[in-house]
Amino acid sequence: MAEACPCGSGSNYKECCGPVHRGKQDAKTAEDLMRARYSAYVKGDIEFLKESLAPRARKDFDAKDLGKWARESEWLGLEIVSTQDGQPGDDKGTVEFIARYTADGEEIEHHERGEFRLLGGRWHFTDGRILGGKPVTRDAPKIGRNDPCHCGSGKKYKQCHFREDMAAAAAG
Repeated sequence: MAEACPCGSGSNYKECCGPVHRGKQDAKTAEDLMRARYSAYVKGDIEFLKESLAPRARKDFDAKDLGKWARESEWLGLEIVSTQDGQPGDDKGTVEFIARYTADGEEIEHHERGEFRLLGGRWHFTDGRILGGKPVTRDAPKIGRNDPCHCGSGKKYKQCHFREDMAAAAAG
């Protein structure tokens, strides 16, 4: 029996996100790339996650931490809430999505509006803004780089207070 694609498309992985992960075909739309990125988290395909980022977004990419987090999470599903542009012929698009997963025994709904651009003929993820509710808070002192920032800005921690907090910690 064919393996269902983790992206929730209803297709099998070998015909859906698999060829995109293997570089056999490019994502045709921003939504297709979002689905392939979610499937890459499920599959632990960290190299695809890096390559599908826009070059300027790669500067904060930490393959080791991301790989550990992806492997330790239980992926529960992807819901595409809406898309704006991001179709063949467009050069940018927005995909609002909810990714559900369990980490450290806690079920999490990651609701984000992702921005995508067509660069060099291929779709790339450029940025994301976390939506809804208040940011996730932890009892432990460490905040994950992809978690919502503790200040409530709606940005990911790595794009908001990460550098400032690291500088303060280094200063001691």
